[in-house]
Amino acid sequence: MIERKVEVELSTGLQARPAAQFVQLANRFHSDVFIEKNEKRVNAKSIMGLMSLAIASEEEVILVTDGQDEEDAIRELEAFVKES
Repeated sequence: MIERKVEVELSTGLQARPAAQFVQLANRFHSDVFIEKNEKRVNAKSIMGLMSLAIASEEEVILVTDGQDEEDAIRELEAFVKES
């Protein structure tokens, strides 16, 4: 299992289209993927779960991956939230 604290640098945060793209990316991996904000953890492969966190730009979140491709998953998901 890998946990990494990252700052969301997307100008819109993880709202609407970026949230859907993040979920699509997370679903490409076999590993379990979670995202945590303010001690609330949700399945990052669920658009409803992700939207419930209301992640804005410049907020810190914790990405968690666990499984056979966890390293690839954490690397690509972190890169996604850092693109501006």
